[in-house]
Amino acid sequence: MLKIQRSSNVGTVLSLSGRIEIEDVAELQRLIHLEAGQAVAFDMQDITLIARDAVSFLACCEMEGIKLDSCPPYIREWIVAERGLSNRREL
Repeated sequence: MLKIQRSSNVGTVLSLSGRIEIEDVAELQRLIHLEAGQAVAFDMQDITLIARDAVSFLACCEMEGIKLDSCPPYIREWIVAERGLSNRREL
């Protein structure tokens, strides 16, 4: 289960905790859309588990300028690997 807390100062930070499942991606997309024109960051300090499709989503988010603060190392490695796969598919 994913818990999302919103805070704003300069831009918007969505603090995520728990598991990010594929079903959660639609809600995260909706929240990003609501913040159109604002800088958005995900605070991922309390993420415990993540689905593969959610990793692809986060990789796309980061490429679009969304910051992934406190991203756990295993997720960061997975995002880097996902980008490598995407680059190979484009060749």
